[in-house]
Amino acid sequence: MVRLTVNGKVHDLDVPDEMPLLWAIRDVIGLTGTKFGCGIAACGACTVHLDGAAVRTCVLPVKSAVGHQITTIEGLAPLDKPHPIQVAWVAENVPQCGYCQSGQIMAASALIARKPHPTDADIDVAMTNICRCGCYPRIKSAIKSAAASIA
Repeated sequence: MVRLTVNGKVHDLDVPDEMPLLWAIRDVIGLTGTKFGCGIAACGACTVHLDGAAVRTCVLPVKSAVGHQITTIEGLAPLDKPHPIQVAWVAENVPQCGYCQSGQIMAASALIARKPHPTDADIDVAMTNICRCGCYPRIKSAIKSAAASIA
């Protein structure tokens, strides 16, 4: 048994300690906004926050998340008051196919929480998630827009 706190709610899960956190979140808890992309922590589709830091869950054993606050895309902000990154994502028309967007948003929100006024270089270093549609210019624009809105 492992005890995880996801989006402020405690979950006692009967899963192996080595199960990737991604599968505990998606298959056991049922929060499917976090996506599977590569299984080797390369693409970032599985990004969530662990104590506010962006982490890739496809290779993170569930036991490593015990005692930490996990935030998924579903817990980033209430539906009636979206996170500034989510607002900017819509305003900048960022998504194309949309598959990577939850991971992109989680990485971007962790970035502006850590660096409220990121430079282009800060964004380039932090945003290593892969977007097969090539929406990188719109992603960078949305991050800058969100950062300006919370200034």
